[in-house]
Amino acid sequence: MKYALFICTPVGGEEASPEQIAADPRFASYIEEVRGRDIVKGGARLRPASDATTVRVQGDEVLLSDGPFVESKEYVAGIDFIEVADLDEAISLASRHPAALGGGSVEVRPVWE
Repeated sequence: MKYALFICTPVGGEEASPEQIAADPRFASYIEEVRGRDIVKGGARLRPASDATTVRVQGDEVLLSDGPFVESKEYVAGIDFIEVADLDEAISLASRHPAALGGGSVEVRPVWE
């Protein structure tokens, strides 16, 4: 089954650079595990929520606002697409993600096929 892992970071938390992530042994170990098993099928690290633009349409008018569309304690900082046997395996993988271990969370969501 295919799942999306939404990598969530606490609002106001430290935003690690790609270089910092590459140097973090927790991330290196996790990346080696998932890449070695060839279960990650794509993904991306996202810029902070403060760089977001939210688009809404009311009638014929397009409304834009800066930043995330809701107030929350976390924001989506990245997304991975994985292909694993079942939800249990997806949850097991998400529970080992450094973001989940470091005060953030990982939302696991099935992908429509």
